Amino acid sequence: MRDIFQKFFRRTPKTRMLLFIISDVVLISLAIYLAFLLRFDGVIPAAHFYNLQGGIILAIILCLPVFYFFRLYSFSWVYVSTNELISLFKAITISFSFLGASLLIFRDQPFLEGFPRSTFIISYFLVFIFSGGIRFSKRIYLQIFSRQRTQVNKERTLIIGAGDAGEQILRNIQNSSYSPYLPVGFIDDDVLKQGNLIHGIKVLAGVKDIPEIVNIHRIQRLIVALPSADSSTVKKAVQTGRKAGIKKIKIIPSLSEIINGQVSFPDIREFQIEDLLDREPIVQGLAQIEKFIQDKAILITGAAGSIGSEIARQVAKFSPSLLLLLDKDETGIFNISEEIAEKFPALRVSSLIANIQDKDRIDQTLSKFHPDIILHAAAYKHVPLMEIHPGEAIKNNIFGTKILAEASLKHKIEKFIFISTDKAVNPTSVMGATKRVGEIMCQALSSSMLKPGSAKTKFISVRFGNVLDSRGSVVPIFKEQIKKGGTIQITHPEMKRYFMTIPEAVLLVMQAGVMGQGGEVFVLDMGNPVRILDLAKDLIRLSGLEPDRDIPIVFTRSRPGEKFFEEILTAEEGTIATQDQKIFMAKLPGVNKKRIRENLEKLKKLAYSDSDREKIKTILKELIPSYQPDISQN
Repeated sequence: MRDIFQKFFRRTPKTRMLLFIISDVVLISLAIYLAFLLRFDGVIPAAHFYNLQGGIILAIILCLPVFYFFRLYSFSWVYVSTNELISLFKAITISFSFLGASLLIFRDQPFLEGFPRSTFIISYFLVFIFSGGIRFSKRIYLQIFSRQRTQVNKERTLIIGAGDAGEQILRNIQNSSYSPYLPVGFIDDDVLKQGNLIHGIKVLAGVKDIPEIVNIHRIQRLIVALPSADSSTVKKAVQTGRKAGIKKIKIIPSLSEIINGQVSFPDIREFQIEDLLDREPIVQGLAQIEKFIQDKAILITGAAGSIGSEIARQVAKFSPSLLLLLDKDETGIFNISEEIAEKFPALRVSSLIANIQDKDRIDQTLSKFHPDIILHAAAYKHVPLMEIHPGEAIKNNIFGTKILAEASLKHKIEKFIFISTDKAVNPTSVMGATKRVGEIMCQALSSSMLKPGSAKTKFISVRFGNVLDSRGSVVPIFKEQIKKGGTIQITHPEMKRYFMTIPEAVLLVMQAGVMGQGGEVFVLDMGNPVRILDLAKDLIRLSGLEPDRDIPIVFTRSRPGEKFFEEILTAEEGTIATQDQKIFMAKLPGVNKKRIRENLEKLKKLAYSDSDREKIKTILKELIPSYQPDISQN
């Protein structure tokens, strides 16, 4: 018997629905019975017993189907809110409208003759109270009793932002008995909100008062719920919290990261370094990108790298007909292919192990798959290493790109998008110089200067700054140094860099593909440059440590090919505005086809023979007059 009882009351949707139906039958009957008692001062006359029975039967017959239609048996009543209350009100109003019409139509029937009208009105309110009460009971129980039992082990938490996001986060925390947070108060700079209560939690003060509030209320954790605020506001809140000694800080993602603007408890994430950038993320043009990508075959080179793999993730969202992932790193290609296949099971994905320097392999690949668009991210990008091995940079970054670009012309690829870098501007490194040569080749191919005949392929270059958390960039290097507990090494206290997030970089690539008509170099408005010293200090603090106390910062000499300050454009280039206010087009000088051909031949002989560093840099200088090699490293 006990097993049967437990099985019957097991929490399944059907069991829950049956329990609510039975509850409604009992409560509707009770409501009408109490309405008659109230009407007749506690003693129901015998003549009205038939009215009582008829009213109960009619109310049950009419209410239950309407309740079902309004999905009152499908809600999760743990999270019941005003919307569910409105649905209940509508359902009862409609049910009793039908009941009133039935009483009018069948008023001459024996069981409804002389039905007291006042009981109809009293019953309406009692049914609403009883049916609403049974549905709200679980939430009330959890908020009053469950929360009291578990407060001891929770961390005292301040929520920064008393807007919609903060309210939703508080509501989710209060409804979850497993939440590690104990909300103590809100912080908001809006003076009209200060002093107000939100679900029983007070808006205590503004951001500048965080240290005082932390001290008074023994705060252990902050949740920043400012999804629509700019980065400077978020940065100010976090820095104030850090100064108050709070090491545990979490943040609600920006509105662009939250689907349909819905904020929920799982959306809380750890505060990240990109949240401190003094720039706003670029999220626009998705409709044009979808049109550009959808139902087309897309080839991504360097797909195992941090940029290439993110391009693959973003492209997959726009439903290409075929996604081709090419790289010589077989482990990286396996990983990104598996990830894409898991997230997008309906998408056709082909994994290609190939080296862009292998002309025959590239030609076979394009001949077999006929991609419409190539996103070329494959490159050697480590500046100091390429200073030591310039021949390898020439072979991969220049001649690998040349092989791929000329094959694109041969197979009439629609668009070829070359991913360049701000290091290509007035380059001081071999890596930067090879990227500038790549831009020049794309410009020349668009004008059909390297090969006879008119170009069918549109060659487009995209130039951006450093990408946060990309492999080999400064952020993961700093993170590893912090993890080991050693020192952070910086070249110079005034060294600055432009930074963007990986999704921003990918957006630029695809936006360039949409706008490009051939021969352009697109440049992103990178905002303000970030001082590397400040970035290092922020990373140390994000790790819950203090700069120069827990993690020393030391300054070293510059590495081969490094600049103190990266540029996005040369002085003579300038920019042309595009349809996107955050993306510009560089005004490029013309190219000399004879000089390009001659110098490329010289570079090829050098790169594939003795790889003489000085001679390679001399030829690069002839190709790029603005190239200023670091002769001290020769």
